[in-house]
This record gives sequence, structure tokens and C-alpha cells, in this order.
Amino acid sequence: MPTLPSDLEIAQAATMLPPTEIAAQLGIGEEWLVPYGRYVAKVDPAVTAAIADRPRGTYVVVTAITPTPLGEGKTTTAVGLAQGLGHIGRTTVLTLRQPSMGPTFGIKGGAAGGGYAQVLPMEQLNLHLTGDFHAVTAAHNLLAAMISNHIYQGNHLQIDPHHIGWRRVLDVNDRTLRSIIEGLGEKADGDPRQTGFDITSASEVMTTLSLSTSAADLRQRLGRIVIGRNIRGEFITAEDLKAAGAMAVILKDAVWPNLLQTTENTPALIHCGPFGNIATGNSSIIADQIGIQAADFVITEAGFGADMGAERFFNVKCRTSGLQPDVAVLVVTVRALKAHSGKFRIVPGRPLPEDLLAPSPESVRAGAENLRKHIEIVKSFGVNPVVAINKFANDHDVDIAEIEAIAAEAGVRSAVSTHVVDGGPGAKALAEAVVAASTQPTDFRYTYELDLPLEAKLEAVATKVYGADGLDLAPKAASELKSYTRGGYGHLPVLIAKTHLSISHDPRLKGAPTGWRLPIREVRLAAGAGYVYAIAGDMRTMPGLGSSPAAERIDLDANGRVVGLF
Repeated sequence: MPTLPSDLEIAQAATMLPPTEIAAQLGIGEEWLVPYGRYVAKVDPAVTAAIADRPRGTYVVVTAITPTPLGEGKTTTAVGLAQGLGHIGRTTVLTLRQPSMGPTFGIKGGAAGGGYAQVLPMEQLNLHLTGDFHAVTAAHNLLAAMISNHIYQGNHLQIDPHHIGWRRVLDVNDRTLRSIIEGLGEKADGDPRQTGFDITSASEVMTTLSLSTSAADLRQRLGRIVIGRNIRGEFITAEDLKAAGAMAVILKDAVWPNLLQTTENTPALIHCGPFGNIATGNSSIIADQIGIQAADFVITEAGFGADMGAERFFNVKCRTSGLQPDVAVLVVTVRALKAHSGKFRIVPGRPLPEDLLAPSPESVRAGAENLRKHIEIVKSFGVNPVVAINKFANDHDVDIAEIEAIAAEAGVRSAVSTHVVDGGPGAKALAEAVVAASTQPTDFRYTYELDLPLEAKLEAVATKVYGADGLDLAPKAASELKSYTRGGYGHLPVLIAKTHLSISHDPRLKGAPTGWRLPIREVRLAAGAGYVYAIAGDMRTMPGLGSSPAAERIDLDANGRVVGLF
């Protein structure tokens, strides 16, 4: 079997079209575009009013089983599905998150897809793109600077320095910035205070941008951001600090989604990149609003498994946008289900165990509880699931057949896809399955109603989605919930920050664990984004670099072309 070229080689050899031709596929004229170089353009969100009379497209979210160190290929599947739909005569647009440069230069590498199912231009996407991440960084850090300056200039709002929750952000993995002291030096250098940095994708500004429905909505949300409390325990907002207006100005261009294309010139709207653990892990509402009016199918992706990104897509993003999904694609691989069986020891960076690569339907079925649970999660929202079997070259037919049988037993469609190697043609069967599923009626519903108490909403997610027996609130968390309710935030939706390596809070609990309770140690408020989030476990919001980061291998060759980017 011939060796597949690297992702970068495939990307650099692809034939790309000007953004005007990509937009024309969606019936969007040049007047709605602002070019950024040869192959990228920003799209004016006002185009939705111009195409408002078109029929609504089919809304598809791509999610997955619980992630493993092997990678299930969720982004490649989303890209391949979009291309496959084009091969059966459907106009399609992808709406995806923008990759963070931190992981790009760290261990994970780029996030543009892979093989013949990736988004182009690959280098631009994985690096600065149109500067949206830098705008979010600047807007976030402006607010941090204005907090420190306000205290230095007399602190007439009486901000309590011990109750400031607004840290700084940077789009670089750097563990040494997790905890710092600011204001050291002369008196003119400010007041010393312990603080720290998060990665830009963990910024509340990023999630706020992704959940905004317009520039005006963004401006209002920025004003509602809570940075901490005063000495009387009252919440202090960005509006109180008179910072929200300038933040909105910094973000005025970042509100516009970025138009790119796949290796087969399928339109892709790349916009925002919220963190998948503590935030929504979904791309922007604005991009989806454009896509739903412009194409037959909108394919979006939610971070991590159905218990995380998809749950937040349904309960938070869809609730905010008012859009209702038609189909959810669950990505699974043979080797991932074998990993979930618990029979194999998998060490990142080392060769896979030979037994895992051998045909073993028994091992596939042993790990199938995780797949069944994710199917159950999707169905709990009244959405039709389709199991996408992302096939690798060394997979065995008997193992593939076992996954198909498991899906059939659960009463859902499945399809094998070879999009990484074959591009769109390799995803035609998956595309046909998605089209068939989209013709079936849905009964979309949320896990909880907003008028429930915050604790009841958290318990609903823990029990109805994760399968926990209940919720255990630490005293501090219970006190925080009461204070948020008193402050007028009890009506907000909720999300739970937890490990992505298990449906539970404990990464050691594999499959579909039962007989456990979800411990909540802390609860935080994201008032600008519009939700309350509970923390179960230890969440790192500023990653570190590994012993051999990807940055060591990324360079420019003698012709000025990027090398080493994956």
C-alpha cells in the first residue's frame, strides 16, 4: 500500500480557489467579503438578512465517544462528511473552531483535519489566520490592565483584591505563567497581587464571542462580564470599569467569521475556539446562522465526546441560538473501542500493542459500553444519531462488522468512512446515512429548564447525561451557587468542567461507569458568556510544553515554505 503523504504535503499540493468562488457556492456575493490574502476572507454577518428568505438547511453536529490517546478523527470526519455530501449533490458548509497556537506548537499539533479531509490553507489556519485569537487576547488583557489600574488609581469601586477572578491570557503553552505575582518593583509599577495566565482559548471573552448572535449582542455581553467582587461582596462588571466599549472595538473585526475551504474546495466557516474543558468547546453561533441559510447542510463539530461538547452544544449553544439540530454524528474507531475494553496498555508516543492491532471482535464488544452510552446521550436530546466508523488502514473487517452490529442493536444507522485516504468519495456512505437520518422526525429537548435552581440543573446533567447517582457539592460550591442566585444569575444554563477521558469525573473510570456520584469542588460564573460552570476535578487552563514539543520541528525551508507542521 502506498504511503500517504503528510498532511502538510497534501495541503501544499492542493488546488485552492479564490474566496469569491467558494462564497459563490453558497450564493454569497463578493460584496459580503473582506479578503485576507489570496485564499481567506471574512464574511459580513449581515449577509443573513440578505438570504433570510432561503429554506433552512439541515443542522448536523459531529461528536464522538470518549476520547482516547489514539485520536478518533472527529475533525477529519466532519471535513470528510462535508465533502461526501458534495459528492451526492448537496451544498454544504463546515463551521469549525479555529485551532489554538498553543497546542499547535505543543504535543497535539494542528487541528485542520488530516489527509485528504482537511481545511486549507493549512498553515494559515493553524497559525494566526486573520488575527481573531490575538484580538481576543488583547480585549481580555485590556480588561485585566484596567482592573489593576483602577486599584492603583484609588479603587473607588472598592474592588476586593482577594476576590478578583480575572486572569490574563496568552495563546502559548507556558506552565510557568500559571501562577505569578504582578506589580513587583517600584510603587509606580502597581500593587502586588497574585494572579496568573490562562491560554487564550480558555478566555471568557472567547466563549462570549462564540455565543454572541451579533456585534450588538457581543457588546452587551462584554459589559456583563463579572471580574470579581467589592469589599461588600457585590459583583463588579466590565461595564462598571468602563472597559466593555473598548473591548468591543478591539473585537469588531473578530465578529466576522473566516471563510476557508477544504481540500475539495468545500466552504468552511472557521470562527472562535473556546476551550473544551471549562467552556463550550463549540464554534460560533454567527457562523452557524450564516450556514443554516446558505447551504443544504451545515456540519459543525463539538469538542470531546457527546457528554461534553455535544451536551454543551445542545443545552447552551442551541438554547442561545434558537437553532435545533437534526442529526448527531458519533465518531468511533476500532482501536478506540478496543482501548475502552481495558485490555490494552496504551502509552502516548509508543507503538501500539500488537494484540490491539490483531482482529478481535470480542475486544471491540468489550469496549462497546462507551459507544452505547454516547448513543443514549444523543437520544436523550431527541436527536437522531449516526455512528461514523472512521476506518484506518490496519483495521480488520470482522472488527468493523462488530461495530456495525452494535449500532444496529442500538437502533441507529452506521457507515464506514475512509475520508482521510479517499477524501469525499470515501465518505459518501456516511453522507447518505446522514441524509437518511435527517428525514426522520426529531423531538429536540433540553436536559433541564432554566427556571430550575442552579443545583438542580447541575444534578440533571450529572444524572441524566453522565449517569451519576447524584451530586456532591463542597460547602464552598454550595455557597457560591447561593451567591450567584442572589446576584440574579440563577436563570443561567450550566456546564460542568471535568475530565474528557471518562464520562465521569475520574479518568480511571472507563466505559459507561455506574454507581458513582459527581463531586463539585468549586463553581464559577461566566456572566458574559451566559452560564455558570462547576468544576469537578483539577482543570489546567494553561497547558505546558512537553519534552519534545512540535515547535522544535516547525521551520521555514530555503524557499520560505512552512515545514514540520502537522
